[in-house]
Amino acid sequence: MTRSVTAPRATGLPAPADVLRLLKPITWFPPMWAFMCGVVSSGVPLGERWFVLVLGVILTGPMVCGTSQAVNDWFDRHVDAINEPDRPIPSGRIPGRWGLYIAIIGTMLSMLLAAGMGRWVFAATIVGLICAWIYSAPPLRLKMSGWWGPGIVALTYEGLSWFTGAAIMAAALPPAPALAVILLYSAGAHGIMTLNDFKAEKGDVLMGVRSLPVILGTARAARVACVVMAVPQFIVAGLLHRWGLDLSALAVAASLAVQIALMARLLRDPARFAPWYNATGTTLYVLGMLAAAIGLGSAAGGGGI
Repeated sequence: MTRSVTAPRATGLPAPADVLRLLKPITWFPPMWAFMCGVVSSGVPLGERWFVLVLGVILTGPMVCGTSQAVNDWFDRHVDAINEPDRPIPSGRIPGRWGLYIAIIGTMLSMLLAAGMGRWVFAATIVGLICAWIYSAPPLRLKMSGWWGPGIVALTYEGLSWFTGAAIMAAALPPAPALAVILLYSAGAHGIMTLNDFKAEKGDVLMGVRSLPVILGTARAARVACVVMAVPQFIVAGLLHRWGLDLSALAVAASLAVQIALMARLLRDPARFAPWYNATGTTLYVLGMLAAAIGLGSAAGGGGI
């Protein structure tokens, strides 16, 4: 007899360790980093709003990002039963429909926490949660698209998290320069997400996922990813220079220059070097985010751009 992967027949409550594994703490770091970039870009001294800062870290990491992982694992349980049968849901360690219940509870708690943190934070949280569900759940299941899927992840991990950090600290809508940088880094992160799809190309073909490596081929997808990552950073450096934030502009430009050198190696063998680039070039990308945030924060603290 075979056990159903739709609703394992194990009974009882899931163990806390298995719930934590379902929420994938390792994935919390990117949105928490972007959140801290938002905090820095606000120019508000940390001591003035340290309590909401802590709550914001919890909101963007364990709550919204963790919830998105639960949503994804629940709707991927059939695939995981084949590819990763030891995952908490297909293995039965998260019994019955508890995977779905955890996703729903996480959604409700995230909204409840965000509701007390200002209208802009609440709005960003609602958008992030909607993105989490439409990314993984039918009928939209945007993760099946090589254009929409990485775009949704980039928007939530980078853009909405940065926006949340800035809005929490300022208790207001972030200013236009910050919004422009947020959108540009969100757009560039699409390329990072595309490179992350290289490791699953064979599985994507079997499961019908139309990732960019599948629909464009490895070489073309890598070139698209590099252009998508590089162009927004070039624009950010130009904007920072225009706003008189030359040190930050120089830091972003230097980061981009090194990334371009690394991209040359990536493009020689994208399938082989994509994990290497994700560990090197992506690190430079997020350090550039911080450099831009520091510049925006200094301008905001000094009266704006």
